[in-house]
Amino acid sequence: MMRLLLLAAAVLLLPSCGLKPLYSGGSNGEVAQALGSVEVEPIPGRAGWLVRNALEARLQPLGSGAPRYKLIVKLDDDITGFGVRSDDAVTRERRTLRARFQVVDLADGTVLLDATEGTDAGIDVVSSEYAVIAAENTALENLADRLASQIVTRMSSYSRPES
Repeated sequence: MMRLLLLAAAVLLLPSCGLKPLYSGGSNGEVAQALGSVEVEPIPGRAGWLVRNALEARLQPLGSGAPRYKLIVKLDDDITGFGVRSDDAVTRERRTLRARFQVVDLADGTVLLDATEGTDAGIDVVSSEYAVIAAENTALENLADRLASQIVTRMSSYSRPES
């Protein structure tokens, strides 16, 4: 019985902790409406195509009309070999995908958010060149998806109402 009373007291005190749901109001909430009105500018290269598609997949379901903001993304995709055997053969690579992005208000051209995000993945280099290329491509697909999630999360926390 005492546990039940403590649990009830904790539930009653929860609203006073300052926790504010990011997506309160669902697709009609302020954050969802702001994210839904973002237009993603084309990003050059294969990595750019993957990141843009992942961003649009996250933002378009929230869209409801003419865009109010433009998202500009510049990518840096790098593969570095770092596991080296005594015969100078690379045994491990790191693929890094970094993005510098800006959210621009289309009404007056002001930059509302200027930030960077990045992610990386390790790749084993094996004797089959085909397997290494396939692993590099899979890593790029995963990194693009992760990077898009990071960008949308950063934009979400920026567009959260301060109430």
